[in-house]
Amino acid sequence: MLADFPPRASSVARILPRSGAGAQIALFLIAYLVYSAARWVMTGDLATARDHAVWIIDVEQHLGVADEASVQDALSGTWMIWLLNHAYIAAQLVVVPGALIFLYRRSRAVYYRLRNTILATWLISVPVYAAFPVAPPRLADMGLVDTISEQTGFAMDSNLTTAFYNELAAVPSLHVGFAVAVGIAVASAVRNPIARLLALLWGPIIGLAVVATGNHFMFDIAAGLVASALGYGVGTVAARAKRRRPAAASAAKPLRPCLGSA
Repeated sequence: MLADFPPRASSVARILPRSGAGAQIALFLIAYLVYSAARWVMTGDLATARDHAVWIIDVEQHLGVADEASVQDALSGTWMIWLLNHAYIAAQLVVVPGALIFLYRRSRAVYYRLRNTILATWLISVPVYAAFPVAPPRLADMGLVDTISEQTGFAMDSNLTTAFYNELAAVPSLHVGFAVAVGIAVASAVRNPIARLLALLWGPIIGLAVVATGNHFMFDIAAGLVASALGYGVGTVAARAKRRRPAAASAAKPLRPCLGSA
C-alpha cells in the first residue's frame, strides 16, 4: 500500500465518497470509451506503421539510444521479465484507476490535477495516433519478441484483444506518460518516505517494462513524457479558466438598488 488509511467496504459506492463519486466514474468511463473508439477507428495500415518504425530506429541510432534489443536480451529468461510483463498489463488496467480512487479519497486537489492531465493527454494523443501510426518493436521485424503473449497467456495480438485497442498506436507511449504522472501525484499525496520513493519509481519501472516486452521504442517513451507534460499544462489552464468564469460572472452581475423608506 502507498499509504495507510482505514479499510472500507469493497463496493464502488463505499470505495469513493458518495458526493460526486458517481459523476467522476461516469466521466472517466465515457472519456475512455470515446478515446478507445477514436484510437481504434484511426488505426493505420501495418506497412505505413512499419515505415514509421524504421524512421524511429534511424533517429535512435543517430542519437545512440537504439537499445531495445539489448534490453530485451539482457532480461530474457530472468525473473525480472516476468515482473515487467505483469507490470505492463497492470499499469493501465489496475494502477491508473487505483491511483485515481486513492487520490480521490486522500487528496481531492491532487486527484483533480491527475484527472485533468489524463483527460487532456488522451485528447492530445488521438490525432497523433491517426497522423503517425507506428508499429511497436514486436511488430517491426527487428527481431524482438512479444514477451507478454509468450509468457503470460495474455495474447496481445489475438483478434479479441486487438478489437479493443489499436496496436499501431505506439507513439506516444501513454503507459510511460501516465505512470510518471501517477507516480508524481501519489508521491505528493503521501507522507511516508518509502511510499514516496516507490511511487516515483513506478514511472521508470514502466519505462523499462515497455521496452523489455517489445511494446515501445525509446522514442515512444520520450513522446509519452512530452504528451503527458502537455496534458498537464492544458488541464491546468482549463481548470483555471473554469474557476475564473464564476468569479467574472459574479463581478459582472449588476447591483440591485436597495430602496428604503425615509
